[in-house]
Amino acid sequence: MSYLLFNVSEKLYLRDPQKSAVGQAIIRHSVALIDRDGFDNITFKKLAEAIDSTEATIYRYFENKFRLLQYLIVWHWTSVNFEIDYHVNNIAAPQDKLKICLQVLAGMRKPFNATIIDQQALNRVVIAEFDKFYLSKTIDRDYEEGLLDPFNETCQRIAALVKQINPKYPFPHSLISTAINAARHQVYFSKHLPQLCDIKNDERTLHDRLYKFLEGFVLTTIKAAA
Repeated sequence: MSYLLFNVSEKLYLRDPQKSAVGQAIIRHSVALIDRDGFDNITFKKLAEAIDSTEATIYRYFENKFRLLQYLIVWHWTSVNFEIDYHVNNIAAPQDKLKICLQVLAGMRKPFNATIIDQQALNRVVIAEFDKFYLSKTIDRDYEEGLLDPFNETCQRIAALVKQINPKYPFPHSLISTAINAARHQVYFSKHLPQLCDIKNDERTLHDRLYKFLEGFVLTTIKAAA
């Protein structure tokens, strides 16, 4: 079976895991383990047992488990950008494009299945662990090295649509980065802190309700500033 492969910065790995069966097993099982147990509770020893290999093998691909998490999150945002490209293709009106982007962020559009990673599990990992990605001591160096570029690209391209809709709106990047974080937080709150959220933890309605929240938040803000 053919799979979609994404370009991920070579600074995140020692050996490209997408190019070997062992490497693919590492990232596939790491997603499953983090999704099940949380990032803080996994070790390369547990991951090695899951793939029936050795810790030394995993260290040939990743320097440490934080680099592995960074890789997974960068892979996620690269796939989000690919998904946005796919869905906005041949769409002309910037407001329609913006709505599609918000639908992608809200999880209304089903992710592509032809990948080596369980996209839904990875999305749950990003919701739970994304803050670790940028609340780190190495954030300035990571930013300079371009490790945040896929996430920045998501913000930049959606913010550009905001500027097209209302060129006078002064805070497009702040608005969109806040909306992206709000999308993650609302899903997390709905499952763990329901008193902080008006979106119920119900798979039948969650994504639709989240989209309506994001659409109202973003489009109302833009129009109010017009």
